[in-house]
Amino acid sequence: MKFRLLVVDDEKNIREGLAEYLLGDGYDVVCAENGEEGWKCFCGGDVDLVITDLKMPGLSGEELMKRILSQAPGFPVIILTGHGTVESAVAAMREGAWDFLSKPVDLDHLSLKVKRALDNRELFFQHRRMEEELGRKKQFNSIIGTSRNMLEVFDTINKAAPTKASILVTGESGVGKELVADALHELSPRKDQPLIKVHCAALSPTLLESELFGHEKGAFTGAISRKRGRFELASGGTLFLDEIGEIDHNIQIKLLRVLQEKKFERVGGEQTVETDVRIITATNKDLKAEIEKGNFREDLYFRLNVVNIQVPPLRERKDDIPLLIAAFIKEFANENGKNIKGINEKARLRLFNYDWPGNIRELRNCIESSVVMCQTNSISVDDLPPALRNAADDDWINIRLGSNMDECEKIIIRDTLSYCNGNKSKTAETLEIGRKTLLRKLADYELIENGEEE
Repeated sequence: MKFRLLVVDDEKNIREGLAEYLLGDGYDVVCAENGEEGWKCFCGGDVDLVITDLKMPGLSGEELMKRILSQAPGFPVIILTGHGTVESAVAAMREGAWDFLSKPVDLDHLSLKVKRALDNRELFFQHRRMEEELGRKKQFNSIIGTSRNMLEVFDTINKAAPTKASILVTGESGVGKELVADALHELSPRKDQPLIKVHCAALSPTLLESELFGHEKGAFTGAISRKRGRFELASGGTLFLDEIGEIDHNIQIKLLRVLQEKKFERVGGEQTVETDVRIITATNKDLKAEIEKGNFREDLYFRLNVVNIQVPPLRERKDDIPLLIAAFIKEFANENGKNIKGINEKARLRLFNYDWPGNIRELRNCIESSVVMCQTNSISVDDLPPALRNAADDDWINIRLGSNMDECEKIIIRDTLSYCNGNKSKTAETLEIGRKTLLRKLADYELIENGEEE
């Protein structure tokens, strides 16, 4: 990424001299001859750092800095100060200026301060992005992801959660459908009321009917007292029915009535019970195909599928694998009292190239096993489960159809760097590009920390 600098000074020679020198350093430079013009340039956007004279007619450099920082806290501003105004420059730093330089300006010193300020700016925004991601993880009940697919899921959750609409969460086993249900409840007006969960596939039809709707004393053998069902227990809150595609026709009919009328009777009872429940269901089945086979009622499907949230499989969101690996390593290292900081490049490549048929559940189990087996501070291929440890290295790079050119380039560079075990010179040679070009692209795509070279 090429940084753009704004130079503000009412003295033309100084302004143009600084601009010429900074252009030679490889920056884009825009100039302003006073504070008001500088403010307009800043508000126009696409400026990464401001260098401003302290004393200028009209809007001073100090006032310009205050305006900038009020709009963009942490933005790097370097103050230029003449003889006798050093105390004012120090005061400006207390107000948030990144640094100051006395006139006449030492250009080498300026170059160093600009580089450091830009490095600091990138670290600042990286930290802010990390805080935003942590906030999102808290907001979405530990759902981890920044890929395009997951951002779409988060957007749908945010839009649907405050409503009363029934939601059908679909996706393969292990993708995290239950976490989506948790997030929908926590972001809804019902968050202080119960969230009741029922795994429909784990119970026989008779037991499931009793579990959902309750039963009266003597309704069947073993019914020694009245039991309230999940619809009663969840009233005012949310009921999550997992594996909804597994319920039989009789329960489907009763469930449809509850959705339509918000009423039901307990098993063996005649008293009508009213309930106010928000329904979230989940399945790994294709319910439309089940309808065609006669296994699922079409009218119930439409009642449940007011809003559909399709959770993508892990193989379609591989950009999230580094975040997931880091989170799971931290979790299981703490749980097992181990000082494991990360995973080496060869092991990381194995995880990237694997298709993860068990999705996040499988990756989580893989990392837990690897942490247990690891005897150093970094997970290696030897620590991985046998299926991954014995897998042949894959010389292919997988790119999802529909990816733009930047996404394609990022994946190619990332996977080639992993294939070369993190050796940047070998990576540059393999890609037939210069090492400096590689370092710049690694920084652009945030594949290394800004300023890292080895």
